[in-house]
Amino acid sequence: MPRACYIHIPFCKAKCKYCSFISFNKLDLVTGYIYSLLKEINENYNGEQLNTLYFGGGTPSLIPVDLLSKVVKKFALDDGAEVTIEVNPDDCSLDYLSDLKNIGFNRLSIGSQTFNDKLLELIGRRHNSQQIFETVKNAKEVGFQNISLDLIYGLPSQTVDCIKEDLGKFLELGIQHISTYGLKIEGGSYWGEHNPDNIPDDDIQADMYELINYLLTGAGFKRYEVSNFAKEGFESKHNLTYWNNDEYYGFGVSAHGYVNGVRYSNYCILEQYMNNPTKHEYGRILTDKEKLDEEIFLGFRKTEGVNIKKIKHKFDVNFESKYKKILDKYSDYIIKTEQGFAFNLKGTMLSNEILPEFLSD
Repeated sequence: MPRACYIHIPFCKAKCKYCSFISFNKLDLVTGYIYSLLKEINENYNGEQLNTLYFGGGTPSLIPVDLLSKVVKKFALDDGAEVTIEVNPDDCSLDYLSDLKNIGFNRLSIGSQTFNDKLLELIGRRHNSQQIFETVKNAKEVGFQNISLDLIYGLPSQTVDCIKEDLGKFLELGIQHISTYGLKIEGGSYWGEHNPDNIPDDDIQADMYELINYLLTGAGFKRYEVSNFAKEGFESKHNLTYWNNDEYYGFGVSAHGYVNGVRYSNYCILEQYMNNPTKHEYGRILTDKEKLDEEIFLGFRKTEGVNIKKIKHKFDVNFESKYKKILDKYSDYIIKTEQGFAFNLKGTMLSNEILPEFLSD
């Protein structure tokens, strides 16, 4: 039974050069889109009590609060449910953040990316570093106590010293969560079609990742997933839904969901979704092998690792016996945990090479 829900808000004033997400500069369609979204929710949401609700994008902070409120009110939320919205620093006045808090949002994910103003301009962000500080200050002033910032590493001309300087500024802000992303050049992005110069090589990016781990853990953050760091008790409950391989709703254009054993996705063309919001474009029931593979792949993303008792219960598979040869082969990179097995830091950095051996077994 799904206890989590993702809402996709696909609007942006402009697309960042690294971004391959589904988004549109069609702000005149915002109101119509929200009403299509409400139709989809009415048709497909079964009234479960949710413990997480997440608005991602795109740029959700472009949406007027009264429209966001109509969507939030559609859901039954547990007491203490985590209700997150992604915001851009240039969209967030003190009044807007106060209104978000008043309609039920209690967690902010701020698209900061870097404090280097030259890099912000290079990658196509609309904000500057000062606006990041102002957004965090205003968020705290209106009562947000669970704030996450994004950091991208591996950007053109970025150095290890740049990352060190960025992290120092992140830590000045007294936030609870940091999501870090290594730059990936993907099709559908501006840089996917116009390769940028001066991309740090793999060794430098590995040095950046190690530095991020060292400085953040030294500052009291725990890395609980490959790319995510949190103060104690502030792990993203919503994202843990994905990594724990639990079911969740996905509503909105291009949204993905996992309900009753079915993985589904919605239409990616905005007008096509708005004309027929109650129907999924694609859906399929996973095989037992696919479910096991997902359990392993997602489990190894977490620092607590795969849960072998859970795998035994769900799939009647003795993980330690079935994968003994792989576990022995990579014993320098995989550690035994209380609940099963996990990658150490070096294993995490080599996970793209190691994981396929588990998934092909």
